[in-house]
Amino acid sequence: MGAAYFYHLTRRPLEDTLPVLLEKALAAGWRVAVRGTDGARMAWLDERLWLGAEDGFLPHGLAGGDHDALQPVLLTTAVEAANAPQCVMAVDGAALDPAEVQALERACVLFDGNDPAAVQAAREEWKRLTDAGCAAQYWSEESGRWEMKAER
Repeated sequence: MGAAYFYHLTRRPLEDTLPVLLEKALAAGWRVAVRGTDGARMAWLDERLWLGAEDGFLPHGLAGGDHDALQPVLLTTAVEAANAPQCVMAVDGAALDPAEVQALERACVLFDGNDPAAVQAAREEWKRLTDAGCAAQYWSEESGRWEMKAER
């Protein structure tokens, strides 16, 4: 049974935090779907991931290609990801289903802590998922390093 990890981004933007979390998920042996709400934003994230650290390589693809099912990390706006992920990272307010969270190894919700609407949406998602019986953790980087602030 999986859990939802909420990441409150206050010091580093999504495009800097996402590669770190993706590397950790890949190191755990998981396939990952990064689920967003806007195709143009996902294309932008795809480009940012390709322009990542020069000393590393983060294998990934944007949904709609010939090899989606083979991608270790697939950026998509669809609920069903072709790469059969063990981890879904929801960005930009993309929703997660409680049954989906429970079936995954992990679900992550990354939200912009400097955007009051994104913070409110994350609070509502936390309540919806935990009320449905999903385990959840809330992580904050406010102190300068990631710290778990709440667990349910």
